[in-house]
Amino acid sequence: MLNSTNPAYTPWGKADYEKVYAEGIVFYGTPSHGGFKLDRERNAKVHPALRERDGFYEEDCAWAKVAFTFPDVFSEKDREAAIRTLKEWYPDEYETVAGVILAPGESHAKDERLFLERHANDWIVISAIRSDQHPGMVECIATIGGRRGQWGKSDSAERRYLVPDAEYDRRGKFGFVIDPTRHALYDGPSSFIARRAAS
Repeated sequence: MLNSTNPAYTPWGKADYEKVYAEGIVFYGTPSHGGFKLDRERNAKVHPALRERDGFYEEDCAWAKVAFTFPDVFSEKDREAAIRTLKEWYPDEYETVAGVILAPGESHAKDERLFLERHANDWIVISAIRSDQHPGMVECIATIGGRRGQWGKSDSAERRYLVPDAEYDRRGKFGFVIDPTRHALYDGPSSFIARRAAS
C-alpha cells in the first residue's frame, strides 16, 4: 500500500501501489507502467554495466537487473527469467558481467544486431501488403539495411518489390531480405495506396 499523504513519483507517473521486496528494493506500479526503485545503497551494488543511474528499473526488461543483483529476494523462477531476459535484451552487459560470450540463438538483441550488420547493404523489407493487382504476390517496400526514420517513415531511398507470398511467409524473425536477382522491382499500382484510400 502507498502512503496516501506522500505518494511516490516515478518516471512512469505517480504510483498507485507499491510492493516492498526488501529494504531499499521497492516495486511501484502506475496506471500505465511500473518498475523497481533501488535506494542509493542498493543501487551502488548493481554492477556498473547494469546500473541505472536514477535507480529506477522498468518492469518489462530492466527488472531483470534487480533480480540478477539481489537473487535472494526473488524466487528461483524469477531468477531464471531474469537471466533469460538479460541474455535476450542486454547481451553486451550480460557478457561483461557473466564473463561469457553468448552463442547465436541465445540473444534476440544480439542476433538482430548481427542480422542487420550482415545485411547493412541489402534491401530489407520495412512494410508489406498482399497485392490486389497480383494474386499470390506480396507488395514490399524495402530500404537499404531496413533503415526507418521517425514515425515509421524511411529516412533513405525506398524501392517496391513483388515477392511470392509463400516465400514471404517464410521470412525470418528479423525481416525479409530482397534478392534483386529473383525479386522483381515494381512500379505499378499500389495496394498500399488503394487500401488507404478505401479506409
